[in-house]
Amino acid sequence: MTIASLESLSFGIARTVEAAAAAGHRLCLLTGDRGVYRHELAELPADALDIVDIDTTDESSVRRVLGALPGLAGLINTTDTWSTPAAELAAAYGLPGPDPAAVRLLRDKAEVRRALHRAGVSTRTAVDVDAHPDSAARVLEAVGLPAVLKDSSGTSSRAVWIVRDADALRAALAEAADVPLKGRLFAEPFLSGPLYSAETLSWAGEIRLLGVSSRLTSRTPAVREEGAAFPVALPAAERDGIEDWIRRVLAAAGHDQGFAHVEFVLTARGPELVEINRRIGGALIGEALCRTLDTNVYEALIDVTLGRRPALLDADPAALTGAGPAVAFVLVYPDRPGVLVDWEGLDGLDAFPGGIEWYPVREPGDWLPDLGDQRGCTGMVLAEAATAELAQHRAWSAATTVRPVMKSAEGA
Repeated sequence: MTIASLESLSFGIARTVEAAAAAGHRLCLLTGDRGVYRHELAELPADALDIVDIDTTDESSVRRVLGALPGLAGLINTTDTWSTPAAELAAAYGLPGPDPAAVRLLRDKAEVRRALHRAGVSTRTAVDVDAHPDSAARVLEAVGLPAVLKDSSGTSSRAVWIVRDADALRAALAEAADVPLKGRLFAEPFLSGPLYSAETLSWAGEIRLLGVSSRLTSRTPAVREEGAAFPVALPAAERDGIEDWIRRVLAAAGHDQGFAHVEFVLTARGPELVEINRRIGGALIGEALCRTLDTNVYEALIDVTLGRRPALLDADPAALTGAGPAVAFVLVYPDRPGVLVDWEGLDGLDAFPGGIEWYPVREPGDWLPDLGDQRGCTGMVLAEAATAELAQHRAWSAATTVRPVMKSAEGA
């Protein structure tokens, strides 16, 4: 029997292969660029999974491949970009999967914000705007300042502008006119406070909070992610309050099965939603979950894909809490655009505490034209410790010694 994956997160393929095999299935990855998974594939034997190189944006081609797979039992849905097509294809083939309508809602960040506002879960709402300076008056009236402009279907912190005054607002609206969007441009209030993400697992409306990750972001205007640590040590009352809020958020958004990565800001008035991703968190969040909980959480992904209740939901909380180390990782960016030549400092990582590991995202020869979002990340440094705070310190100290060596495009 076969479980297919229509693309995937960059990291987690190896653990997914292991989880599928434990369930008696073989994984088949459909991808338009296997280079995205270079680190994962390098860790696996060549025959560990099947890979079909295909234009995954071409639905007819994807249907043809899926129809030819032997004993297709499930279609994994772990990405933002392909979440709606995967849900629709699963429904078309009679496979277990989420309601495509619910997935479409979650892919629209503006609609999610409005749905939560109507349900009384969020004090903030969102307004669609035209990418033109003349829209500034509408943003000022409906949202006020400071505000955030963003793509309703954006990923990896792309097409996000934080504006604090009217001049910056008009400039951002003009800039947005020249940026290709996956959805629509909308505006929402800026949220003041630290950024976190709740990692959850659901089945038939039952929701379990697996833990909370801290998130480090850059100064504006780049607005890119710099690092994360898991699990954040929260006071019991505060954790309980966040868990109750998360349940109401996911219910209002219509997410009732599978993983969710819920980004939120802990404001002075309580948690406020940034966005919901109906998947395991990106980058190395999945790896952090596996290590800290001392279990392969991708087995729960396979359970959901096969249409059965994840065993992880019934795991003893006491057994999971503190079962493994806390984990943190830091993204390593170059200081200028160009062609990646190599990295300096990798040979010195063993000197740092925390079992430091290097996870390359790019490879020498790759062209990095934009450093304003996660597309500019060349790799990640991961560290372990007894607490998320210590792990973050260890990862950060090690990552500061790694320097991507770049050359200009003219010298490529």
